[in-house]
Amino acid sequence: MIALLLDLSNILGGFLLAIGLLARLPSVGDNLADAARKLGPLGWIVGVIALICGGYYLIVHLTSGPRLFHFEVVAIITGVLLLWDRLGLARRTGQDIPESRSTGAGLIVAIFGVIAILVGLQGLFTPN
Repeated sequence: MIALLLDLSNILGGFLLAIGLLARLPSVGDNLADAARKLGPLGWIVGVIALICGGYYLIVHLTSGPRLFHFEVVAIITGVLLLWDRLGLARRTGQDIPESRSTGAGLIVAIFGVIAILVGLQGLFTPN
């Protein structure tokens, strides 16, 4: 069950991070942007779930093996990016996370979002 939450948080969190690129897709971009607007206020919940599940599996795989997997690392990074403001990191670092878009620094966030979606989909089909 926790593995499913980890994968879903990667998929949904990646979707929220990658919406700057996904909104530019022809004929579905507007619908995806509307879905992101509706899901946006719940992004902090997705971030908390990603941090909890990713942290749990990080501890489990570091202590009892077999090795560290990319699923939990991506989930932790996704959780931190989604919770950047709520964790107070913008105040501590003096920098905000750039808004997801198709150019500039926002492109890096959007590309990581696409990677998180792919990792989440891979996790759904990978046995534990």
